[in-house]
Amino acid sequence: MEINRERITLGDRWKKLASSSTFPRMIITLFFGLVCIMAIAQGLQFPQLMSSSLGRFGMNAILVLAMVPAIQSGIGPNFGLPLGIITGLLGALISVQLGFTGIFGFAAAQAIALPFSIGVGILFGMMLNRVKGSEMIVSTYTGFAVVSLMSIGWIFLPFTDARMKWPLGPGLRNVISLDGVYAGILNDAFSLKFLTEKASGKMIVLFNQTESYLTQNYDSTLYVNNFNIPFLLIAVVFFACYLMWLFTKSRTGMMLKAAGDNPRFAKANGINVDKYRVLGTTLSTVLAGAGIIVFSQSYGFMQLYQAPLMAAFPAVAAILIGGASAKHAKISHVLIGAFLFQGLLTISLPVANAMYPEGNLSEILRMIVQNGVILYALTKVGGES
Repeated sequence: MEINRERITLGDRWKKLASSSTFPRMIITLFFGLVCIMAIAQGLQFPQLMSSSLGRFGMNAILVLAMVPAIQSGIGPNFGLPLGIITGLLGALISVQLGFTGIFGFAAAQAIALPFSIGVGILFGMMLNRVKGSEMIVSTYTGFAVVSLMSIGWIFLPFTDARMKWPLGPGLRNVISLDGVYAGILNDAFSLKFLTEKASGKMIVLFNQTESYLTQNYDSTLYVNNFNIPFLLIAVVFFACYLMWLFTKSRTGMMLKAAGDNPRFAKANGINVDKYRVLGTTLSTVLAGAGIIVFSQSYGFMQLYQAPLMAAFPAVAAILIGGASAKHAKISHVLIGAFLFQGLLTISLPVANAMYPEGNLSEILRMIVQNGVILYALTKVGGES
């Protein structure tokens, strides 16, 4: 009898562990560790891979942060992230059209995108208040619909800058380069770059230098770029997280969280639940608009038309992997989840390349890993009850 009770206890413990919000993080952390070990065992440049992981973390972290106000306000993970992304792209395009460059151009893009993001966020939040209980599915299809609508809009909007227009005919290009505008401005400023001379093994440390400076002055056949630390990019991410943390500790932030945690109890205490749901949606849309501009400057390009279509899924998966659920999210979930998800994607591709160099099999394996991680995270969307 004692043995049976022990078996039941172990089974119950396993079910409790498997249903907890930290379980996906444990599984993905173990998988990430395994991929890192495989990369080292195959003789890959592990410092370079970790450097790329750090850069991708900075590129994507603010898009993941956009999930926090949405989840805390009660609408769940914001699958309507493409709406904010489109407002951010619109701000960036207008900034380029007006001829702004450098850090001023980056700030102008953020400032121009802000009113678009607020307006769209308010309308989106009001719409979600009318479909309570179905926010995730409705927001997903709203994002799809708006991306398709804007695919037509990018053709007819009256932009005239030759860097953005097709050479022949109307419409904007699919991919617009930000070289000479503000490409890499957060990645390069105050960055530390560690190079190694192949022949002698001598290490060179460069501060506050751009990638083009490295290309012009250090031959890639003679030097290896081992590790980059984009201090300004990481500082921007942590500053955004700090502002969000301050907001969650403010009176407004605590009322927003109360409205999301228990709407009936919040309503009984005089809190206007619908108002705070709109506020959470608006903050999420504003962060998405800001996040895509940070992403684009790191990537060096703006991507239009169908590119934002699936952008919400990696962000949702990252915060769920970090330990969040559909009703509970913290800043720590953003930081941990963004690094684990992007690190896994960054390192798995060269590992797959080393294992299967023939054809495009490595790319297929990478897509399997990426979509498998997203699918696994989405199965845990409920998390802790």
